[in-house]
Amino acid sequence: MKIGIDTFACDSGKSAVGLYLTQLLRRIPPSGENFELFGWDYDRFSYSEAAPDMEFIPRCHFSGKTAISVWHVLKYPEFARVRQWNACFFPAAHRGLPYKSPCPAIGAVHDMTAWWGSRKAKEQLGVVFRMILPNSLRRLDRVIAVSSWIKEELMELAGIKESRIEVVPNGIDYTAFFPRPRNEESIVLIQPFSFRRPYVLYASRLEHPVKNHVRLIKAFGIFKERTHYPHRLVLAGADSHGANIIKDAAGASKYRNDIFFTGHFPVTSLPELYAGADIVAVPSMYEGFGMGVLEAMASGVPVVCARAGSLPETAGHAALYFDPLDAEEMADRMVTITANRDIYRESIKAGIERAKNFSWDACARDTLKIIQETALR
Repeated sequence: MKIGIDTFACDSGKSAVGLYLTQLLRRIPPSGENFELFGWDYDRFSYSEAAPDMEFIPRCHFSGKTAISVWHVLKYPEFARVRQWNACFFPAAHRGLPYKSPCPAIGAVHDMTAWWGSRKAKEQLGVVFRMILPNSLRRLDRVIAVSSWIKEELMELAGIKESRIEVVPNGIDYTAFFPRPRNEESIVLIQPFSFRRPYVLYASRLEHPVKNHVRLIKAFGIFKERTHYPHRLVLAGADSHGANIIKDAAGASKYRNDIFFTGHFPVTSLPELYAGADIVAVPSMYEGFGMGVLEAMASGVPVVCARAGSLPETAGHAALYFDPLDAEEMADRMVTITANRDIYRESIKAGIERAKNFSWDACARDTLKIIQETALR
C-alpha cells in the first residue's frame, strides 16, 4: 500500500496544524504501508526528525496561498497518478486541496474560518482557494473533523454528508506539557526572553478580529483597575492579519507598560511559558479545537476562555467562561480566578483531569485507521 501525505500549508511543522502533522508522523508504525511526503522544497528537512525514513518529494516553486491552490488544481492530479498512490492524506484540508484526486482522498479540517467573519477577512485566503474550497471538501472520500463543532459546520456550511465525516480530536504531548513545581522566582527566563511574574498568557497569532486580542487588552485594563494586582499580559504569537490594530490598542492602554508582545515564539519553549503563567486566557471569537486550552490545562494552569466555537467542547467543565464580546465579563472571570484561591486550585485540578482525555496516540491510531480503510476501498 502506498500513501501520499501533503505537507503544503502545514507551516513547516511550526503551527498548530504543523504540530498535528508532526505528531502523526512520529506515530506511523513501521508496517507495510509506504508513506511519501510532498510539499514546498524548503520543507524537505522540516519533518526529517519526525519521519526520518519517509521520502520527501519537493513540488511547486512559487510561494503563497494562491500558488498552493493553483498547483493543487493543475498539477496535483497528474503528480498523484505518476506516484500511483492508493490514497492521499491532506492534513490541512481547510487550507489547500485539489479540486479532484485520481486516488481516494482523506482530509483533516481544523477550522472553518473561510466561512467566518467579513468578506475583507476572507480575502486573505486567496481568490482561487475561496472559489474551489467548498466543492473540494465535498469531493473528499473521508473527512476528519478535529471537533464535533467542526463536524456540524462541515455539514451545515459545506454540505458534506454526516456519514463521510469522522471526529478525531487532537492530542496533547504529556512529555512537554505537565505541571511543574511552583517556586518563588519572580522572573521566568526563556531565552531570549525574560518574563516577570505573575503574568496572564495568551498564546496565539496576532490576528484581528478573530483572535480577539483587542477585547482582551481592554479586559486586562479593567482587571488591573479592579485589583491593582502586579500581573502583566503576555501576548505570544507572530504578526498576522490586523496585527497593527492589536498593537495600537495595546499602545493606547493605560497599562501598556504591562503588556508584552513576544513575536513568533519557539514551539519548543511554549511548555515553559505556559508553566510560568498565573492564568491563561483564550478570548478567541472562533476556534476549531483550541490547543492552547489543553496545553494550559496539562501544564497545571487555570484557564478562562470564551464561550465560542469549539472551546466549550474542548475545555468541558474545567474552565471559567465568558462572552467573547463582553470585556467586562472577561475581566470578571480573570478577577474571580486570581482572587479566589479555592476556585484557582479547583480549576487547576479540573484542568489536569480534563487534559487526560486527549492523546496523540489515540489521534494517530484513529487517523491511520481511517486512511488505511479508505485506501483499501
